Amino acid sequence: MREQRWFRITVLAVALFAINAVARLVVRFGFDGSDTAQSRATIVMFVLISLVLGTLTFIRAQRVRPSDWLPDIGFGALGGMLLTVLVGPFISGNGPFANGAGDFFAQIWLYAGCSIAGTLLGYWVAVLLGRDYRSKSLKAFTERRHTHPRRVVGR
Repeated sequence: MREQRWFRITVLAVALFAINAVARLVVRFGFDGSDTAQSRATIVMFVLISLVLGTLTFIRAQRVRPSDWLPDIGFGALGGMLLTVLVGPFISGNGPFANGAGDFFAQIWLYAGCSIAGTLLGYWVAVLLGRDYRSKSLKAFTERRHTHPRRVVGR
């Protein structure tokens, strides 16, 4: 079951939603809905989401091709965003559109931006260090080419 693609996507979506749920619960019960605490919790939440996606991308980029890990991370982030935007406000005691459509769509744009930024940073670090799948494949190819002696063709 853990090997199936939908399982990895679901686990990522639930983990990203859990970050949001913890941030909302801390603000609701610890700070009684303070605007300052809510702003700080939102910043911390988006930083954590970016770090989780960046770390996961860094790890996955070393093992498999981008065509294999990018849909998993993309759909997992999309699922986490949908849970955060549509279900998350109920944890705070509000509805998704309680603060208006502008706040709803602003949260979508922020979530998408942080997700993309975290994923790109994770991939760029893997490429920068030469640890991504393509760099490893090219290194193995060049080593294989240099280890075999040149074949002498007899005429």
